[in-house]
Amino acid sequence: MTKHVAILVAAFLSISAYAQIKPDHQTALDAISPDSMKGHLSFIASDLLEGRNTPSRGLDIAAEYIAAQFRRAGIEPAVGKSYFQTTTWNRGAAQPPGSPAPKVRNVIGVLRGSDPKLKDTYVLVTAHYDHVGMRSEGEGDRIFNGANDDGSGTVSVIEIASALAKLKTRPKRSIVFVLFYGEEKGLVGSRFYSQNPVFPLAKTVAQINLEHMGRTDDSEGARIGAASMTGFDYSDIGSTFAAAGLQLGVKVEKHPQNSDAFFGRSDNQALADVGVPAHTICTAFIYPDYHGRDDHWEKIDYANMAKIAKMVTIGTLAIADSDKEPAWNAANPKAAQYLRAWQKLRQGGSNGPRS
Repeated sequence: MTKHVAILVAAFLSISAYAQIKPDHQTALDAISPDSMKGHLSFIASDLLEGRNTPSRGLDIAAEYIAAQFRRAGIEPAVGKSYFQTTTWNRGAAQPPGSPAPKVRNVIGVLRGSDPKLKDTYVLVTAHYDHVGMRSEGEGDRIFNGANDDGSGTVSVIEIASALAKLKTRPKRSIVFVLFYGEEKGLVGSRFYSQNPVFPLAKTVAQINLEHMGRTDDSEGARIGAASMTGFDYSDIGSTFAAAGLQLGVKVEKHPQNSDAFFGRSDNQALADVGVPAHTICTAFIYPDYHGRDDHWEKIDYANMAKIAKMVTIGTLAIADSDKEPAWNAANPKAAQYLRAWQKLRQGGSNGPRS
């Protein structure tokens, strides 16, 4: 039996315990709306935000918008009474004499779990809300709006958080929603979080990171009702989401090359490095306008993006409601360094939280 077939068999077996979507969960899924996602993204990726560079006024506006959506949905602030994990930006060109270093922020909200013991363990659902900004000069469109990269992941997190807030019965574990700054500058926001965790890393059981959720015009062909996961077989999270996809008619799979090649190219890498089982889910790895000026919100397939977001919701709930934690795959040598980091973490390494 090949490794990939074994994973699919595990998915079919694990779905038996989660085959019927609970009525309460279905209510949450029904709240995920293509039109709502379009409304969010048409603002997040608008010219007003000038490409959400780190740092920039547009990035600050996006942070305030995300916090407002968490507030509207009833998602609790995670940093005391604030949604913002704030630090100063000390990279790039020097600031004018006497001026303060720029207000960069991870935006963090939490849906508290219901189980007396497991509520103090955490599943992270994340995306990065920054992009690459705008050209300072030149003709034509100078703004890199970043609708798919990663406005689509950002609004998916907002929509999933809003949907899960409608649950009458909360999942056993707490679910933490994090929007990172500075991914495009080298995973800066997620690495800041991994070194300054708001919730203990030793009690963080998984990170599900969302990238490129909206474009279906993949460079290899149309991607409808399908998603890929980076490092698909590095842990058993791959089989969990394959099972979730089966319930909604979404194929969740390992891309032969890109699933491994892209593992280190998004914010899951920062959490994996400290031992947390962490992966990125995407619809298309590469698409026209990738990091280009024409990555606009009008090009998103909102119906498909909503379907993928529903699959992510089901998979996240499966982890959050399970007594069993996700685990790195000890049989896969590519996961060995992350397994060692996890073992160190559980033996009393960097547990957080820190200020």
